Amino acid sequence: MGQERMGMGAAAALGAPALLSVNNIEVIYDHVILVLKGVSLEIPQGGIVALLGANGAGKTTTLKAISNLLRAERGDVTKGSITLAGERVQHLTPNDLVRKGVIQVMEGRHCFEHLTVEENLLTGAYTRSEGAAAIQQDLEMVYEYFPRLKVRRNSQAGYTSGGEQQMTAIGRALMSRPKVVLLDEPSMGLAPQLVEQIFEIVKTINEQQGVSILLAEQNTNVALRYAKYGYILESGRVVMDGPADALRQNEDVKEFYLGLSATGRKSYREVKHYKRRKRWLA
Repeated sequence: MGQERMGMGAAAALGAPALLSVNNIEVIYDHVILVLKGVSLEIPQGGIVALLGANGAGKTTTLKAISNLLRAERGDVTKGSITLAGERVQHLTPNDLVRKGVIQVMEGRHCFEHLTVEENLLTGAYTRSEGAAAIQQDLEMVYEYFPRLKVRRNSQAGYTSGGEQQMTAIGRALMSRPKVVLLDEPSMGLAPQLVEQIFEIVKTINEQQGVSILLAEQNTNVALRYAKYGYILESGRVVMDGPADALRQNEDVKEFYLGLSATGRKSYREVKHYKRRKRWLA
């Protein structure tokens, strides 16, 4: 049996045009290792889309393919296309993609540790040509979303907490006036209460600023509560996609990603053999 696909695509399901489209891409590292195998997904205008899967499924590689950061790791998109508002962009430099409004917030936050929080935020505006007044206005906007950063604005980023660094990384992305933000594992290493806080802010930014968001997450439960649509990756392939509500109710997703089944929570011993029983795998 081949892949099971339950979705029609995020754009059609959400009734919005696709702003960013990944069309049947393959990614190879070191000219030998095939990592992504025909991945296709859409990010609708103004939507939040979740890219789900276990560690090693290909989520980060997908995000780096979109933002064209693969070549620094000896990777390359060898087939397929990536389009932004209908324009093919996979051959643009990362800098050009930032200018076009595609921003990636890396896994692990990656703040400039020796700079202050505010200096980190201002680096996000380096591609902008507006005057200082417009940039200052956006800086105040970031502080409204993340009041904690205003308190810590003069603190060296390397001495702030993991949550504050994640807020700084997202705020820095906002300073570039993005159209699409690629968020890679924003919940990693954070306490559950702080994860909820950050996801609520991301949702508010999406609603108020109209920024489209692709959210790569292992925390399926949280991601599907905030996203409107989801794609599930397994071994470099999209094996299932659909509206977030439908994925949350799907028995396979419950069992293999949420640890639940129709008979209740599954033990690790029961779930660890899931690959042998997945309906969508050959």
